Amino acid sequence: MNPYLQQWFTARAVADTALDLDDVWTGYTNLGGWCDRVEFQAYLSGLALIDELQRDMVSHAVNETLDGVSSPARRAAYSTDDVSLATGVITESSFESCTDAALRRFVTSSYAYLEGADAERRRLDSLTQTGLLGTPAEERFDRITREAQRVFGVSSASLALIGEHQQFIKSVTGPIGQNVPRDISFCNETIGEERMLVVRDALVHEQFRTNPLVLEQPHIRFYAGYPLTGPEGWRIGSLCIIDDKPRAFSLEDEMALRMLAGQAQRELEASYC
Repeated sequence: MNPYLQQWFTARAVADTALDLDDVWTGYTNLGGWCDRVEFQAYLSGLALIDELQRDMVSHAVNETLDGVSSPARRAAYSTDDVSLATGVITESSFESCTDAALRRFVTSSYAYLEGADAERRRLDSLTQTGLLGTPAEERFDRITREAQRVFGVSSASLALIGEHQQFIKSVTGPIGQNVPRDISFCNETIGEERMLVVRDALVHEQFRTNPLVLEQPHIRFYAGYPLTGPEGWRIGSLCIIDDKPRAFSLEDEMALRMLAGQAQRELEASYC
């Protein structure tokens, strides 16, 4: 199962039944889980991924807690059907039962499980561990942004890292893409997403239509960005494409951007692994 879907189904099982997170945490640690409490809560709030074994341990702790309260709710998801069968828990593992809107609500709500300052400190630590913040352009990243610009025929493509107060452009091809305050950065919104953020026309988009990057230079009209993660799965930046004209964006386009983001992710991981 896609790790983001597993995360969504698991958090949905918790939220729908208002499970006591202390009970789930106790069950998780009893199973031998090694994530700390912040990582555990960040996973259930959609702020970070954890590795596959730990995801399955969290899922099983949730399901055991649900069994204890005789809940009829859907169960938390496991990484594979084999793991699900081995646990004896029948789970819903199909994306057909959820919607894009539901996934977006999951990420943006964060269920108030985690103190924001603590999560942000961990995210910034993850960014620091990459060793990339404030460093010069590198061909290995420039190659990817050039390819993104060529494939989509947009004004610009960039790889942005989100620091504490500023967006840092590690790589950019084209005139649109710059270091700006974090609070107006489109890419800052992308790292709050479980998958790519697409803004087909920023001038009519409720969230972005008053953004100074839309109303003034560089007059962004179209944006699509895919989140990139650092150590421990914290979202630290994005690969994005930008244009000064509104554009359509098909499912095939989403797949192409996701593939390019996968290349960028591998290069990021090479920086700290």
